[in-house]
Amino acid sequence: MDRERILITVKTYPTLSRKYGETVCTAGVREDGSWLRLYPVPFRRLDETEQYRKFDWIECDLVRSRSDPRPETRHPADTKQLQPVAHMDAADNWRERRRLLLETAKVHTRLQSLIDGAKANALSLAVFKPTRITGFVCEQEDREWDAVKLAEMRDRANQREMFSEEAWRETFQVIPKLPYSFSYRFEDADGRASEMQILDWEAGALFWNCLRSHGGDEKVALDKVRVKYMDRFSQTDLHFFLGTTQEFHFRAPNPWVIIGVFPIPYEWQGKLF
Repeated sequence: MDRERILITVKTYPTLSRKYGETVCTAGVREDGSWLRLYPVPFRRLDETEQYRKFDWIECDLVRSRSDPRPETRHPADTKQLQPVAHMDAADNWRERRRLLLETAKVHTRLQSLIDGAKANALSLAVFKPTRITGFVCEQEDREWDAVKLAEMRDRANQREMFSEEAWRETFQVIPKLPYSFSYRFEDADGRASEMQILDWEAGALFWNCLRSHGGDEKVALDKVRVKYMDRFSQTDLHFFLGTTQEFHFRAPNPWVIIGVFPIPYEWQGKLF
């Protein structure tokens, strides 16, 4: 068991797990720029004081995963420990975030090197700089969670095999499933064209917020998501936080997905005297 200090940079949209229930994948970097993945994290079941934001520093005890072979994956020894101890703000044009995530951490620019690294099980998390963004894609998905998996979760909850928190068990409701998936189309430093799905919680939350504020109009909500992720973010020095999924880490031709976006402002090239 290791005590770790981690800057949270990634929280994915919640998914359903037969074993763990509703969970999110949380990832971040140590002070030396190396990556860690925390899984499972029952984020919505944490007390308000235990929930954390992106760019919060957290300190917790972690143990290596016995079921997930990816090198950065750790299990929280106690999810009640996952409390923020500090926050890295965006002061001075994101100076501290830039220093840690774009200077201390390694930034990849070629997708093939990441694919090769995943196949060798050398890494499953990375900062990536696309050379050019060519599109943003919204595609319809199933609107309901898998009925079999959901039934298994409810049955395990009723049998007290899941959710030790009595209040959560009694009010158990899963988060709504996103009816759309979002993806970026981009080119890397080799000119390789790719399309990669975005699993960031913020993209899903933006869709639901826009849907509520525009009377349930899905077209308007999708347009709002596209404007932010394509039009606004294209005006920044956009980087991706990439991760592989455990299921496809070794098997997929390209196992990488976008688990977070980093729309950092361009760095000032000089100062006025």
